[in-house]
Amino acid sequence: MGTSIKVPASIDFQWMAYALRLAEQGLYTTSPNPRVGCVIVKNNQIVGQGAHLKAGEPHAEVFALQQAGELAKGADIYVTLEPCSHFGKTPPCVQRVMAAEPKRVIVAMQDPNPLVAGRGITALRAQNIEVVVGVLEKEAVALNPGFISRMTRGLPYVRSKVAASLDGRTALNNGKSQWITGEAARLDVQHWRAQSCAIVTGIGSVLADNPSMTVRLDHTSRQPLRVIVDSRLQTPADCKMLDATMLKVSPVLIVYAQDADNQAETLKAAGAELIQLPDANHRVDLKALLTHLALRDVNEVLVEAGQGLNGALLHAHLIDEFIFYYAPKLMGADAKAMFAMPELTEMQQATELQVVDVRQLGRDIRLRAKPVN
Repeated sequence: MGTSIKVPASIDFQWMAYALRLAEQGLYTTSPNPRVGCVIVKNNQIVGQGAHLKAGEPHAEVFALQQAGELAKGADIYVTLEPCSHFGKTPPCVQRVMAAEPKRVIVAMQDPNPLVAGRGITALRAQNIEVVVGVLEKEAVALNPGFISRMTRGLPYVRSKVAASLDGRTALNNGKSQWITGEAARLDVQHWRAQSCAIVTGIGSVLADNPSMTVRLDHTSRQPLRVIVDSRLQTPADCKMLDATMLKVSPVLIVYAQDADNQAETLKAAGAELIQLPDANHRVDLKALLTHLALRDVNEVLVEAGQGLNGALLHAHLIDEFIFYYAPKLMGADAKAMFAMPELTEMQQATELQVVDVRQLGRDIRLRAKPVN
């Protein structure tokens, strides 16, 4: 390993925090690639910086090295993810980094991609470049939960969004639910949609609300894949999700188990893609669906559904994070609950959550939580 002057850890944290802010520029656009930022520092001054913004375009290190030029020699390179060491849509970044002859490379986290997985770090060290790994690793992991999940588990990262009254009700008994929460909460949902690769809803929500399930933000150009879980293939061919204009930029995948009424061809003609994934109970195999989405390079999934699909996902332990929007109103015991599940008989059967964030949005409260196990 090459020799270098020891830099205080606080300086490394400072510059890595800046690199993470750069990476956030790709929050809505990098899919299926990870969000990565890079900053090159020499004599405590930034000489180059960059972020990966879109698949197929240069990676963060390339942008930063182009900006730094000869100043990268002997500098410190801070990058939020290990430089790639394989040929994909772009050449491996680690070769560009080595050619620049930096003094040190500081990496927030190792790349979970099996094609990389430490090889970039090993290659740098083989060239006597000092490599520091793990600076703000927790923050780097939080920036790319879907990419990490897909690479390590073969599944996307699943968030379930639930809008409810304070007594935990998501719709009236007659199915009406618009609107429980206010405008600020509904706008916040748009940001979660924008950073997701797929939005998943159930046939119950399609029939009750006829939603579009699109991203309605001016500053994002990417629309996620929209997925309808429809065991018996009841999706109306004229529903909003199959609007011909929107299908051109936001395709719809209908996942079903059985087609007793022979609707498949009609829905295909309306523009939907169909895939049959039945389980032993003639329902959609939800684990198989998520595996299928991962194979389609889907990193993050946002579930916007009713108590049926949410309950099935929860019962199958397929939800990684919950985003609850609570409105200051009460809807009563006859209104619909958040999760339809088999009755619990012991408190130990309850799903234990860890609250990770609470904030107020207008009159509503947003609470994010993750299953403890």
